[in-house]
Amino acid sequence: MVKTEDEIALMRISGQLLASVFEMLDGLSLEGLSTMEINDIVERFITDNLDARPASKGQYGYKYVLNCSINNVVCHGIPSTTEIIKNGDIINLDITLEKNGYIADSSKTYMVGDVKPAARRLVKIAQEAMWQGIKQVKPNAHLGDIGFAISRHAKRHGYSAVREYCGHGIGREMHEKPDVLNFGHRGTGLKLQKGMVFTVEPMINQGRRTVITEDDGWTVRTADKKLSAQFEHTVAVTETGVEILTLRPDETRFLS
Repeated sequence: MVKTEDEIALMRISGQLLASVFEMLDGLSLEGLSTMEINDIVERFITDNLDARPASKGQYGYKYVLNCSINNVVCHGIPSTTEIIKNGDIINLDITLEKNGYIADSSKTYMVGDVKPAARRLVKIAQEAMWQGIKQVKPNAHLGDIGFAISRHAKRHGYSAVREYCGHGIGREMHEKPDVLNFGHRGTGLKLQKGMVFTVEPMINQGRRTVITEDDGWTVRTADKKLSAQFEHTVAVTETGVEILTLRPDETRFLS
């Protein structure tokens, strides 16, 4: 659960490479692309440009390098040649990358074209909820502090935080202990210590938090068919606070 400084240095490399994948995606026009085309673009970039491995491919029998969750899909959306991204969509791209034996995990919800104000607001609050959770990370804080901050921010704005899916420890394996819930109570749960590495990944629903899983066994949607948005970073507990291993250059404004 607790990583050495050498291990965190390797995870920092994986995190920086993964951040560059999202920088590449930021420069694409997603409208009109199929979700499978995005999957293939990301796979080529990770393998050919970064000389790394897409860690999701083959994990738990999954065939693809990312999850692409559009509009009311909460998580685990499967790439498809027939699902075309349209003007006005919001789409979460959840990507993992392994380099030197260590895995980084991150996701971002993209707004495509002319997105309605209600959807833009949801995406904004979901991103803020992630940062509210990350800001709680420091030695001697508790996992419950993270979940409390996330769910409180969502509720303040009239949204709900999904409970069935959560952040997780990460390192040589994609999913390690501990679970990092998106709800909780202050001062409860595992006490954090320097060297712990895990993801913070709130999934915020426009309506109720209830979700359903489709017959494909992967795709998770909101039960009320309202929108959902997600953001995720891999973070490490430092001696004085937190380091975001998958931080992108355009996000430094959130650190103040």
